[in-house]
Amino acid sequence: MHSPQVAAAELPELIASFYRETLGDDKLDTSSDFFEAGGDSLSAFQITARLQQAVGVEVPVALVFTYPSPEDLAMVVVADADLS
Repeated sequence: MHSPQVAAAELPELIASFYRETLGDDKLDTSSDFFEAGGDSLSAFQITARLQQAVGVEVPVALVFTYPSPEDLAMVVVADADLS
């Protein structure tokens, strides 16, 4: 059993903050595309490591590539982690 440290409704903005900090762009929001913002595999690993800490479950780095916006990534993480 995991103990999430973040509510599902807050997850898109939290992920967007990880994007902003990791990619160094304060203009990124919940609809920003990871790749268009300059994301690469190293930054994807950094983001998923922080996300795993926040939600308390494993988040495969492949999800960032499949769901490149914070809002889309949050939806799949919530569903997979049963945070709803």
